[in-house]
Amino acid sequence: MDRIKLSPSLDMSRIVYGMWRLGDDSDTSPAHVEAKIQACLDQGITTFDQADIYGEYVAEAVLGGALRANPALRAQMQIVTKCDIVAPCGRYSDVKVKYYDTSRAHIEKSVDISLQEMAIDHIDLLLVHRPDPLMDHHETGAALDDLVASGKVGNIGVSNFRPWDWDLLQSAMKTKLVTNQIEISLAEIGPFTNGDLAFHQRQANPIMAWSPLGGGSIINNSDKLGIVLDDLAAEFDVDRGAVAVAFLLAHPAQILPVMGTNNLSRIATIADALKVNLDRESWYRLYEAALGNEVP
Repeated sequence: MDRIKLSPSLDMSRIVYGMWRLGDDSDTSPAHVEAKIQACLDQGITTFDQADIYGEYVAEAVLGGALRANPALRAQMQIVTKCDIVAPCGRYSDVKVKYYDTSRAHIEKSVDISLQEMAIDHIDLLLVHRPDPLMDHHETGAALDDLVASGKVGNIGVSNFRPWDWDLLQSAMKTKLVTNQIEISLAEIGPFTNGDLAFHQRQANPIMAWSPLGGGSIINNSDKLGIVLDDLAAEFDVDRGAVAVAFLLAHPAQILPVMGTNNLSRIATIADALKVNLDRESWYRLYEAALGNEVP
């Protein structure tokens, strides 16, 4: 599998395995989690995406169980995690409202908890999960720089940031931000034209794509998009999901789709997207179907 270089110290697999549902599986045993990790590694998928809030703050610990049982796995993985969302569940069940916290104290505490929960000594890539309207960019930027200097975090990125949010945080940091994880797919095509993708493409910052299958809506689509997906899936002998992911992979901005499923058989076929080579006409067939009308 191809790899994408985000910084001198970090390159990631072209497709990322998302662990947001890891704690939702009926089997969260270390052996079963290891089987998922191994199914990814067998395809060259070495990058794994987490967040402290996933599974109501339990998904990192579920991964940690597998890494404690087989520490040798860690050396084969790049681990991404996120912080700043405080929601009234799990360890924060006593708070009265969901909010974002980009204060130094919260970020540092979150990183320490994530390291402990996942049984690792450093995070390869830490993302600020959501833009915080109350962010003091000087405080947040300095805290993130210090985490890199300490060795607890290798690289810093963001998630769901608009270009101006990115610029604000970057202006107060010595460390270069390396990626933005945003929602982009055939079900969410706005970033292709609203400036989000162009902003990062101009700066040569690969982006990560969450929900690349639109939460399943793309797979279940019965309109024109579904017809085009089926047509191309038959041409390349893959399923709809592989075509939808290939749509993102074809873009020159170097989009890294984050694929999440607990089904081992589906995990084993994630890399099928690499079998699909969309030419420009095929890409625009999908884009037109997603738009719902011909391009101007």
